[in-house]
Amino acid sequence: MERVYLETSVVSYLVALRSRDLIVAGRQQLTIDWWEKEREKYELYVSEPVIEEAQVGDPAEIAKRTAIVAGVPILTTTLEAEQLARLLVQTGTLPPKAAVDALHIALATVHEMDYLLTWNMKHIANAHVRKMVARIFAAQGHQPPVICTPEELGEIV
Repeated sequence: MERVYLETSVVSYLVALRSRDLIVAGRQQLTIDWWEKEREKYELYVSEPVIEEAQVGDPAEIAKRTAIVAGVPILTTTLEAEQLARLLVQTGTLPPKAAVDALHIALATVHEMDYLLTWNMKHIANAHVRKMVARIFAAQGHQPPVICTPEELGEIV
């Protein structure tokens, strides 16, 4: 069974109040559809940073996000992942303020996930970032996962 790393934005979209922004609302619905129809086809994983990010904000929303990730195996943060994440920031692939996003990519890579599922298109599911990640990680002997959105993974459309 293929392995999917759930980045925090996916967890958040699952439980957030429906947005009035049509694009965001569409992404929320796609995420819910993926969760209901596709997730059983994969082994799901989260990480310590996902758990930490899910614990920020409104207490009611925290409880919902916590319920979503309950029982999902948690990948540990390794020195190797931290080094790869730093490399993404040092090379300018991601800005320093996106260090946790670099860590998501690095953790999914080090733990050999098949997919990294995210709605973070600024710092993760971005064509330029994907290209640089592939180049930088290949030079370090690593194959990154396929970085994609719930819309791209599966048969929900």
